[in-house]
Amino acid sequence: MAETKKDIKKKESIYLNINKAWVFNANPINATSKATTSSWSEWHLFLTELDQKPKKTIGAFQKKATELSKKVMDLNNNIPTNFNIPQIKARVSILITKLRMLDLFIHLDNIPEQKVIVLVGEINEELISLQKQMDKIVQKSKIPMEAGESDLIKMLDTTRAIPNGMLNKNPPRIE
Repeated sequence: MAETKKDIKKKESIYLNINKAWVFNANPINATSKATTSSWSEWHLFLTELDQKPKKTIGAFQKKATELSKKVMDLNNNIPTNFNIPQIKARVSILITKLRMLDLFIHLDNIPEQKVIVLVGEINEELISLQKQMDKIVQKSKIPMEAGESDLIKMLDTTRAIPNGMLNKNPPRIE
């Protein structure tokens, strides 16, 4: 009986600590993020899911973590073309990793509450980083190209380079 009461008290303590720390920044931090939510449905659904806080039990937090893990995996499926670059993909991958870790930790028998609390903060940092990167991409796309810049970019493209065989019409012969 005493051990059961002690276990219940410990679980209540873990629940209260996780409940207090479970605060995600699901609101877009800039205009770019807001505009992205309207065109990228997976991003919008993920932020909506992130904004809803579970109530009452650890089981609710476990279900929410599983659902968030599923939603974040969907982000990779349909990235808008202007954001389909390595910088965004890397940040999405980090976000996936952090949320999957959260899902793993919260489903353990002995929940490491400190790790869960730290992960919530790290997930918020990654969300901000992703949104700032999206804003940076949009800002860079607004900068007009200078005269001749497109030709210079074409010259840097290695797929358009002259093959080595074309340069040397008389290859060396071995006798």
